[in-house]
Amino acid sequence: MSQEPKERVWVKSSYSGEADQCVEIAWQAGGVAVRDSKNPGGAVLSYTRHEWQAFVQAIKQGKALNT
Repeated sequence: MSQEPKERVWVKSSYSGEADQCVEIAWQAGGVAVRDSKNPGGAVLSYTRHEWQAFVQAIKQGKALNT
């Protein structure tokens, strides 16, 4: 018997304050979902934990990502 997926809990950086033009993330099984706070009903991108960790590490190191 499969269970209904839990509703995602979306969060944004505390550095965003009350701004509404932010990236929001939601942790999900195996990774993270990403969306634009200006369009919460729009597209959601999903990344594995490994992909997300590589992205965060690159940002911390000041590297630009070209994809």
